[in-house]
Amino acid sequence: MNDASYYNPADLAKFGNISEWQPEMGRKFFDYYGEVFKEGALSEREKALIALAVAHTVQCPYCIDAYTADSLQKGADEAQMMEAVHVAAAIKGGATLVHATMMMNKAKELSM
Repeated sequence: MNDASYYNPADLAKFGNISEWQPEMGRKFFDYYGEVFKEGALSEREKALIALAVAHTVQCPYCIDAYTADSLQKGADEAQMMEAVHVAAAIKGGATLVHATMMMNKAKELSM
């Protein structure tokens, strides 16, 4: 059996290379990205935890790796990281379920 994955963990280190084919757009993205993660109204630790939670909802293995490490490096503990992931899961689950109201409305409309 081949243990290879579509996602190569070594590719995370190549993220900066996205500027190679479009330097101006890459620079703009990384400037913005850097500004977003600076200390502001939210601490860098809080921002890392938010990023970790979002990484799970968008199911990005590169982001999960990066923001797990970043959260730990910025002082988050395992319980805080897991709680952030549960918050993300609850929001994603709720967002799915709230759309059931549309299905229920349509089913009622068609059943009349």
